[in-house]
Amino acid sequence: MEDENKSEFRSFLKILPPVEFACVYGSSLHPNNQDQSTMTDFILGVSDPYLWHYENLELNRNHYASWVVHLGGARLVTEVADKIGVGVHFNPFVSWNRKMFKYGVVQIDDLLRDVLCWDRFYLSGRFQKPIHIVIDNLDIANDNSANLRAAISAALLFLPSEFTEEDLYSKVCSLSYMGDLRMLFAEDKNKVKKIVTGQFDLFHSMYKPFLEEYEAKKLLRLSSNADRRIQVFQDCNLSAASSLVSFLPPAIRNQMGMKLREKTKISETGKIMRDVAFSSREEAAKCLQGILRRRVMISSARQAVSGLLTSGGVNASRYLAKKICKAWKSWR
Repeated sequence: MEDENKSEFRSFLKILPPVEFACVYGSSLHPNNQDQSTMTDFILGVSDPYLWHYENLELNRNHYASWVVHLGGARLVTEVADKIGVGVHFNPFVSWNRKMFKYGVVQIDDLLRDVLCWDRFYLSGRFQKPIHIVIDNLDIANDNSANLRAAISAALLFLPSEFTEEDLYSKVCSLSYMGDLRMLFAEDKNKVKKIVTGQFDLFHSMYKPFLEEYEAKKLLRLSSNADRRIQVFQDCNLSAASSLVSFLPPAIRNQMGMKLREKTKISETGKIMRDVAFSSREEAAKCLQGILRRRVMISSARQAVSGLLTSGGVNASRYLAKKICKAWKSWR
């Protein structure tokens, strides 16, 4: 990433109250993105969202919808985010230095819970795609490794015995869109392909360590083709599928166990371990798909309502119109 962009990211954060974590995600990370109208998207992790918004309202009142400022301020913002949304408040269409920004604010504990447990499968899905970390006081990047390992494991369960590296990243990317209501009418139908194609090298650098790890564990075999792209061959037997399921977050495995079956085994330390029992790889994949689809559907619906309430009618209409316009163009 160009030093100019990195400097701009840090400069924008200086107009906001201090944060524990900040990252940029989305199309602004596309190496060839020259669209000046594209918003730069941030996720900001803070220890106390109420206090952060209270201070930010003093500094940047114009970032918020006017009715929110007058009727409830910081308390209304945080209550809507927590009780209606999924714990994230977004301020879109923030103009600064002749560019547009959008930033989402979340309590750091909620961020960690979603990254490690797929609690809402909202921010964790964004973190499975390329991000650029600007501030990381709590080493979230290290915690996100578990999220990336779980994402590639889930993707492998849905893929056949032979596929390309691009197929793998497309499947990883699509996990967080399963059941997303916006995909029905307000998203580009080619979105996943465009994300992977535009940021292929970033995906490769993110997931290469896990591909090598799984190859060492004999779960995969990697082979370079004529275009120097990796061709992937995976073991599709029941034992390999069980290994992949074991890398999923515990909460997801527990839910799979309730829907399918559980089996117990004794670990090397003598501890009783519970595993998901299934009769076929397809059964495990179908169960996982249902769980992720439901989580994404609920989270996307809740966040959409929360956004409509707190971003104001003009901004909400503007944002939705932009999404629908992209979707319409992709279907033509």
